[in-house]
Amino acid sequence: MQTPPHSRPAPLWFPLLLAAALIAADQALKAWALAHLTYGADAIPVIPGLLDWQLTFNTGAAWSLFSGSARPLAALRLIVGLGILAYLWKRPQTWFLTTVLALIAAGAIGNTIDGLTNPRGVVDMIHSPALSAVTRALNGSIFPIFNIADMCVVGGTLLLLGSSLLPERKAQPPTQEDGSGA
Repeated sequence: MQTPPHSRPAPLWFPLLLAAALIAADQALKAWALAHLTYGADAIPVIPGLLDWQLTFNTGAAWSLFSGSARPLAALRLIVGLGILAYLWKRPQTWFLTTVLALIAAGAIGNTIDGLTNPRGVVDMIHSPALSAVTRALNGSIFPIFNIADMCVVGGTLLLLGSSLLPERKAQPPTQEDGSGA
């Protein structure tokens, strides 16, 4: 019986290439933000009401949790990111799981670089007024300013959680009717 395409393992190079591309995009946008945006300045609308540029720094984790802990968090992020990539190298997974885990690893490593190299912390520059409107309605706060690495971690985690709620797809054995059975 042939393995269905969705359950074949991804090649070993795929998570490394995907993570490297996402880390490069994250670092390029952060370099652009540092060169062209001013910390403390008003947001610059890109898509009015949906997307703004606004430079800020975070020495903690998401939503500024553990503020002032840039170095310990960078070490933890590095262990997580490299650990995920090592796991995928040692135990290849399906394309979906490989992609999701590579997203999380890329985000962890992207923010690690800032935590180790930028004394002001992780560089954040993407602000969404639309998301802030939702969080203000729910709890009165604005949605945090974020970066590509944050999107990778959150997106990968949500995909992983969402997929865990779906029923597992099992390969169907061939039947007599399709001519591939015994």
